[in-house]
Amino acid sequence: MAGKYFDELEIGMVFDHQPGRTVTETDNLLFTALTLNPQPLHLDAEFARGTQHGQVLVNSIFTLGLVVGLSVGDTTLGTTLGNLGFDETTFPNPVFIGDTITAQTEVVEKRESRTKPDRGVVIFEHRGINQRGEVVCQCRRRAMMMRRAEG
Repeated sequence: MAGKYFDELEIGMVFDHQPGRTVTETDNLLFTALTLNPQPLHLDAEFARGTQHGQVLVNSIFTLGLVVGLSVGDTTLGTTLGNLGFDETTFPNPVFIGDTITAQTEVVEKRESRTKPDRGVVIFEHRGINQRGEVVCQCRRRAMMMRRAEG
């Protein structure tokens, strides 16, 4: 698998994930509808025109999911046992339909499991960046990572 095992991840490692992804109107509409979010900022172009941004805003939870998803191939694909939590999640700039998001991940902490020697906990800091170089999402994700099997 492409992901990194606990043993391969070092504090300070930075991954610049490629490719990025352009957010479409369909992405935003389907995600917002599937999660039963009736916020007109995400669904109603006429309503959104009357707001400070003058256009539909992409659902921030979609943005978070996209940023984490963009990171999986380089970090956790096939090597994670699951997410333990998300902390300090911020959305400092809005995402609009047509924005292209890329992601960057830094390993900020890691520790061996206190109870199971075959795994460890890694804290990743993910950053989503739009085509203008603006950070649109930032979060810290705790993941339970497998150790490489001895053999």
